[in-house]
Amino acid sequence: RRRGQNSSHTSPDVVEAVRALTTICADKYIAGFLNRNNLRTGRGNRWTQERVTSLRSKRKISKYSIERQEAEGWMNLTQASAYVSVSLKTLRLAVERGKVEAMHPLPDGPWIFKREHLDSPRVREVIKHIHQRRMHPVGHTPGELSLFK
Repeated sequence: RRRGQNSSHTSPDVVEAVRALTTICADKYIAGFLNRNNLRTGRGNRWTQERVTSLRSKRKISKYSIERQEAEGWMNLTQASAYVSVSLKTLRLAVERGKVEAMHPLPDGPWIFKREHLDSPRVREVIKHIHQRRMHPVGHTPGELSLFK
């Protein structure tokens, strides 16, 4: 290699994951998510907070700030489930079934929600249906055996 030539570049998928994750968490957490997914830097190293910061700087990706997160309406799964008043599992299952829109940039990483999507009429109808189902449990069928007879 000649001086100044760099033959290693970070994967575009990693760059996009970092871009998405900066909406809800700081660089040290992003490094942890990248490592947990066994993703490496362009040179094959594990991710550190400093390496994520360097990548963001080179790619002109804004750093995480709570003010930006709140102003733009970004939420993680825990925040989103509290916002719509359903359990974490219920919201995750609704996303996996395509009823609620969310980003999941890494297979073993956080879900990312946008407040405007959660406020959409379609999602509000899904949440309303979930809450109504809680009030009217299925109950017993006539031929069902009881454990307590």
